[in-house]
Amino acid sequence: MTIDLRADPVTLAAALVDIPSVSRAEAAIADAVERALREQTSGFEVLRHGNAVLARTDRGLPHRVILAGHLDTVPIAGNVPGRWETEDGEQILRGCGSVDMKSGDAVFLHLAATVADPVCDLTLIFYDCEEIAAEFNGLGRIERELPEWLSGDLAILGEPSGGWIEAGCQGTLRARLTVSGTRAHSARAWLGDNAIHGLAPILTRLRDYRARQVDIDGCGYREGLSAVRVSGGVSGNVVPDEAEVEVNFRFAPDRSLDEATEHVRQLFADLDPGFERTDGAPGALPGLSAPAAKTLLEMVHAHGGGGVRAKYGWTDVSRFAARGIPAVNFGPGDPNLAHKVDERVPTAQITAVAAILRGYLTGAAR
Repeated sequence: MTIDLRADPVTLAAALVDIPSVSRAEAAIADAVERALREQTSGFEVLRHGNAVLARTDRGLPHRVILAGHLDTVPIAGNVPGRWETEDGEQILRGCGSVDMKSGDAVFLHLAATVADPVCDLTLIFYDCEEIAAEFNGLGRIERELPEWLSGDLAILGEPSGGWIEAGCQGTLRARLTVSGTRAHSARAWLGDNAIHGLAPILTRLRDYRARQVDIDGCGYREGLSAVRVSGGVSGNVVPDEAEVEVNFRFAPDRSLDEATEHVRQLFADLDPGFERTDGAPGALPGLSAPAAKTLLEMVHAHGGGGVRAKYGWTDVSRFAARGIPAVNFGPGDPNLAHKVDERVPTAQITAVAAILRGYLTGAAR
């Protein structure tokens, strides 16, 4: 399949949506992106790494900006290929990945092919497996195996942000709380100790939990602690001797991952469940004081963009922040529509984000 990087970014976004790329099945879209970058851009070194595609210039310019986006989507739900609609007088692109985040990818690819004289060197990273467990994340693989590709003065993630700069991100962890009991025949339940019933105080504490709201550099982060899975039971006539609840804690970036883990552990310590952290990633502080980030913010304001707000979800800006590189989320699409069956993006947002980033990369804000 061939994609045209010089086409309108809206048209390019639609072409990307029409290429199925569910996590771990990104080969077709990676092939198309790699071929287009090699054949339709100049001055870029292009590298294929698994189902990730990387490209960079080396013009000796004083700054380097990284544009990064993932190629994968959540499972398709009858929403590929995409389709055009008009909603409240606006043109809309619907389809899996239209928000998260093929519209952002389209903007980056279009700019790579059409910005002839950027004021900074560029690195583009289009990677795989962002939507599944962190161990499979293509950007994490690049960080481990090709760390030199992650050097820069600012990283812009094309995550959907509705045309706002969403600064930093919250951290995330999952933990498994296990309650033990004594197995017995349900006809003689008094001889056992029902582990599922033992989950009740844990669930009550989760229900009553009051999460922090934290202001950092003018960005308001809102934490959340939720039960996301409950399991237990042996058969229909057995009092179970073990039950589990999995919790997910989204925490503000002023906590480290270890501090967040200890907070969750201590919250339930007096109930004495088994505790195991099963997954986790730190957040990222806003980083808006960096010169390159300030210039981007000026460009957003100059074009009447949405301004700045906190990123509630976890994104890969965390990886760059951990390396000391300021990073922001900036892309078209309402993040509240990501992963939904009716995922859709106003095409005007794609055009607006492309115009803002074109101005930024060509020095119009300076």
